[in-house]
Amino acid sequence: MLIPTKIQIDKKNYEFIKQVYKELHYKSLSEYMRKAIHTKVEEDRKKLRELKRKAAMEMIDRASYYNVFESIEGQDFETR
Repeated sequence: MLIPTKIQIDKKNYEFIKQVYKELHYKSLSEYMRKAIHTKVEEDRKKLRELKRKAAMEMIDRASYYNVFESIEGQDFETR
């Protein structure tokens, strides 16, 4: 479902869009705007995901780990 909203863009960008949306085979000016906004939102979602991933990796790096091999260190495996 599309939500009607008002946006403001630079006059230079608006004039460009108005001139080329038909050449680029868009049905309307609105379709061009929707696709442009969708592309920008997807790009920002990727950036945000990358930032969250980096933060998670840094948090994992700071955590202390339990050494699972500590209980068997020094034992001879062949005699077990």
